Amino acid sequence: MTDAPLNRPPVTAAILVIGDEILSGRTKDKNIGYIAEYLTNIGIELRQVRVVPDSLDEIVSAVNALRSRYTYVFTTGGIGPTHDDITADSVAAAFGVPIDVDPRAVAMLSERFPPDQLNEARMRMARIPEGSELIANSVSKAPGFIIGNVIVMAGVPAIMQAMLDVVGPTLKTGTRILSDTVRAGLREGDIGTALGEIAQAHPQVAIGSYPFWSETGPDTNVVVRSRDPERLGQAMAAVKQMIEQEQSRLRR
Repeated sequence: MTDAPLNRPPVTAAILVIGDEILSGRTKDKNIGYIAEYLTNIGIELRQVRVVPDSLDEIVSAVNALRSRYTYVFTTGGIGPTHDDITADSVAAAFGVPIDVDPRAVAMLSERFPPDQLNEARMRMARIPEGSELIANSVSKAPGFIIGNVIVMAGVPAIMQAMLDVVGPTLKTGTRILSDTVRAGLREGDIGTALGEIAQAHPQVAIGSYPFWSETGPDTNVVVRSRDPERLGQAMAAVKQMIEQEQSRLRR
């Protein structure tokens, strides 16, 4: 039923969102969903998202916990020119390496700013942990960087997306997870027990139910996910048959 690629271990990822402004609610995060969809489309499974404040200890702890557990860690935020942009310093501390102004980063910034505008604040964006690979930034020129399996990107969505476009083609990927969705026309409680039985019968397929309010009242979408198209089809067929049976029962 399965071939060799389907048996490959998954490539996994975590997102670490950094910033007091996210935790306070002042800034609404727009990066998590974008990164999650991007990774799903290339066969990388997002397993965890964390949000931490602009605190060196908090960032170091989170980076070390996540990088030891997942194939990749994507961080967003905290690499700008202000005093509270401490992500680069924190990542350097997590890896136990020095950090200093990187001539390569200065050259990138010089493409946008003349020498007299490369002030102390902007030069903070050229401080890169030793041993890092730079990520080009076509929007504002200030680079992100990669060290080990940690990919450090800006928090501004347009800049983050530009950086992800640079990094994405270089990433190791796994077998893409396929998905299919059916609208049940029923409440989640109407199908919960039967759906659980189908999930038990198809242990290598992920089945989820997602209630919503439609123009006709409460409804449910059922989503089936698998790397194996054959298993996906079998599980979805069972789900559709169950929905038809439950709709027929309720109409009596």
